[in-house]
Amino acid sequence: MTSMSRARVARRIAAGAAYGGGGIGLAGAAVVGLLLAEAQLARRHVNGTGAHPHVPQADGHYGRTYVAPGAPAPEPLYLALLGDSTAAGQGVQRSGQTPGALLASGLAAVAERPVELRNVALPGAQSDDLDRQVALLVGAPDRAPDVCVIMIGANDVTHRMPPTRSVRHLSAAVRRLRTAGAEVVVATCPDLGTIEPVPQPLRWLARRASRQLAAAQTIGTVEQGGRTVSLGDLLGPEFEANPRELFGPDHYHPSAEGYATAAMAVLPTVCATLGLWPAEEEHPDAARREGFLPVARAAAEAASEAGTEVTAAMPTGPRGPWALLKRRRRRRVPEAERTSASPTSPSGV
Repeated sequence: MTSMSRARVARRIAAGAAYGGGGIGLAGAAVVGLLLAEAQLARRHVNGTGAHPHVPQADGHYGRTYVAPGAPAPEPLYLALLGDSTAAGQGVQRSGQTPGALLASGLAAVAERPVELRNVALPGAQSDDLDRQVALLVGAPDRAPDVCVIMIGANDVTHRMPPTRSVRHLSAAVRRLRTAGAEVVVATCPDLGTIEPVPQPLRWLARRASRQLAAAQTIGTVEQGGRTVSLGDLLGPEFEANPRELFGPDHYHPSAEGYATAAMAVLPTVCATLGLWPAEEEHPDAARREGFLPVARAAAEAASEAGTEVTAAMPTGPRGPWALLKRRRRRRVPEAERTSASPTSPSGV
C-alpha cells in the first residue's frame, strides 16, 4: 500500500472514530476464516513455549543520584505508562529491563532530576481498557502525571477490534490526559508482520492492518494535542538478523534488548514534550527529510518508518490540519543505567 492510499484509509478511520462510524474493516471477509485458523496456530506456538507470564514491578523513584547530598530533593517528574503487555514489560525478568524503567532512567539522566514512575498498563489490554487506566491516573487525589506514554494497538488487530472503535478509545484517553494537564506520547501499533511464529499470508495482512491502525492512531492523537512515535518495524531488521536477541522467550514480546531499542526511539519525544531536548532539535531538518505535512500524509509516512515522530503544527491548511514530521536523533539508554535501573520505592505513587 502506498503512502497516499494509507493516508486516505487513515483519514477515513479517524473520521469514523470522531463521528461515530464503526464499519471500516482492516481485512476482507473472504480471508477471515484463513486468518482465524492461522492466528490460532500462531497463538498456540507463542503460548506453548513455556515462557513465564510474570511482569516485573517497576513502579517507584529513579534518578536519586541527581539529588545533591544535603540539598532539598526537587519534586520528581511524574511519568506514567499505559497500554498493553508491551507497555507493562511482559517478556523480561527484571524491573530495570521494562520500558517504564528504561524511560524513567533515561528521563532522569536528561533532566538531571528524580523521576517517579507509575505503570498502569495491563497485559492483553485493548484500547477499550484505556478508559479504566486513565481513571487510575487522573481520578486520584494526587497530581496528574507530567507525561504519559501509551503503547497500545497490537491486541486490537489480533482480536479484530474495528479500527474506528480503537481510535475512538485512544483519542478519548489522550483528550482526558491532556485536559488533566499531562503531556502525552503514543507509541503507535507495532508492525505485527515481524513476529516470528506468524506465517504467510497472515504476516502480510497483519503488517497491512497494523500500519493502517498506526496511521489512524497518529491522526487521532495529534488532533487531541498529543505526539506519536512510530514503533513500526523498529525491531524488523534486527529480528531478521538475530531473532533470539530482539524477541523474548515466547518469540512474541520483546526481549530486554528489544525493549531498550523501543525506549531509545520514544525517549527523545518524551524529553521534547517537557522542553528538555535541545532547542535546535525542534526545528525541521531538511537533511533528515523532516518538515510540515497534512496530518494524514504525515501519519502515513510515520507508519512506514519506525522512530518517526508526528506532532501538531498548524491547525489548518489547504488540505486540513498540518503536522510536523520529525526523525529525532535517538539517545540510547547507557548499559550501566539499564542494568542498574530499579525502583527505590516498590510501592510506587
